[in-house]
Amino acid sequence: MKAGLTVLIGLTAVLSGCAEQQSAAPAVQEDLSEPGQFPITKEKITLKVLVKGSPFIEDITTNEFTKYLEEKTNIHIEWDVAPEKSAAERLNIVLGSGDYPDVIMGFGVSSTQQLIYGSQGVFLPLNEMIEKSGIETKKMFAEVPYAKDLITAPDGNIYALPQINECYHCSLSQKMWIYKPWLDKLGLQMPTTTDELYEVLKAFKTRDPNGNGKADEIPLAGASIGPAVGIDQYIMNAFITNNVDGSPPNPEKRFFVSNGKVDVPFNKPEWKEGLKYLHKLYAEGLIAPQSFTQDRNQAKQMGENPDVPILGAALAQHNGTFTDFNGKSGRWLEFVTAPALKGPNGIQIAASRPYGLQGQQNWGMYLITSASKHPEAAFRLADALYSNEMALRTTIGRPDVEWAWAEKGEAGIDGQPAIWKQLKVLPPGPQNIHWSQTGPSMRTNKFRFGQVADPNNPAELILYKETKEKYEPYRQDEKTVLPPLFFTNEQATEAADLEKTINDYVKEMIARFVTGDVNIDSDWETYLKNLEDMNLQRYLEIYQLAYDAKYKKQ
Repeated sequence: MKAGLTVLIGLTAVLSGCAEQQSAAPAVQEDLSEPGQFPITKEKITLKVLVKGSPFIEDITTNEFTKYLEEKTNIHIEWDVAPEKSAAERLNIVLGSGDYPDVIMGFGVSSTQQLIYGSQGVFLPLNEMIEKSGIETKKMFAEVPYAKDLITAPDGNIYALPQINECYHCSLSQKMWIYKPWLDKLGLQMPTTTDELYEVLKAFKTRDPNGNGKADEIPLAGASIGPAVGIDQYIMNAFITNNVDGSPPNPEKRFFVSNGKVDVPFNKPEWKEGLKYLHKLYAEGLIAPQSFTQDRNQAKQMGENPDVPILGAALAQHNGTFTDFNGKSGRWLEFVTAPALKGPNGIQIAASRPYGLQGQQNWGMYLITSASKHPEAAFRLADALYSNEMALRTTIGRPDVEWAWAEKGEAGIDGQPAIWKQLKVLPPGPQNIHWSQTGPSMRTNKFRFGQVADPNNPAELILYKETKEKYEPYRQDEKTVLPPLFFTNEQATEAADLEKTINDYVKEMIARFVTGDVNIDSDWETYLKNLEDMNLQRYLEIYQLAYDAKYKKQ
């Protein structure tokens, strides 16, 4: 089945039963504490919660954070865990059955499902509860000004609470990392333009920078699977905005907004010029052919070549993509970023993903259904999770064991007074101490920067510094970034089908144009005609309708 359609088809299949779904359960009179106070309920209650399973949680029922939360709030949680691999299917079955839990958590319920089931009364609007008792939620709206607007449906209702996770270096994810010892050995400056990058890569190929007397250097490599590793990312922004959104198995979308109009770059003359530049690099052996087929693990083998360094530059969000943070070589410390490149027409853009709930998975983290007899208590439970302490407990672990509050005089990653520090890092794999980013929480840039800078673990410090100095000055104008949108079921179903066809074709043709399998000049018009035949115009119209429905009202 085509990626992106599974949930939509399942959703369509169960809609016929929606008209007969039960009406809202009569709310039980609750003996609640004052908003923001604990315990939430003076008498113990039970909430049934359908939660998406996580491979990083051993058992959410016996999880230490679960136990703490139940004791703190006086709310017992009866968990129904949907296995991660079949979570979407399970959600559709539950929504179609009419037999709802009190709460649906961790699924990233789509904007389409929110609109459908919210309009039918299955998902309760949270606006009044937020206004009445949303102590931490209102703080979240104040600290993250875009959040309230993004999660508000076109009908004015908020049906779901999000997870806010502002990853600064991720918001400017399209980077190029260069092996600095090679620049130093060859007496080269860090490239700042496309012409200078060409000269640096040419030197990497021809001047034996690893000194082994072999022509084994790989000037530049990317990957075909993973975020911010595609060969068109980073470099193409020197020609036209190339804001790529989507992680496997979702198709890569490349939208921007120009004067209120939703558009794409890949049918523009500037895109053609960017492809010509990339083809020039490839034709001269400056781009690794594996860039169009390999995944991140294979890219890492290039970066960690055991004998001598062979990789000169790599496209990636961070240097741990193509090297090993824990590797013996320590090579990851020797890669530094090149700044956003200036192209031949003066364009110099760092594509931006500015929202801490940009990914659909961060939407719809917590919804209360009409079946709940304790909707107010259910809301207050979610509200409590937005505090700083809860964010640390639910993502890092126990206070004074895995983390502690910073002491006076300790500096954070950004050099400002620190907020918290990590005491212990849990080993990778399943654990039973925290929720591993399941459910609503809030970690703003300020909060994440507030981690005490650890000179013995400088990865985050490096990422902050490289992003701040090399990409922030060229950040894409936020007005041109397409925000997350709400779609009707009909729009979402039609868009998913067009999206798969169009964006897979674009990705295929990037590879074919760059490698020379297809001639850019003689076959460009055919490429544009194929996009037209794939109904690119209708695809843009659907996104424009969703954009206008939300933003033309404002």
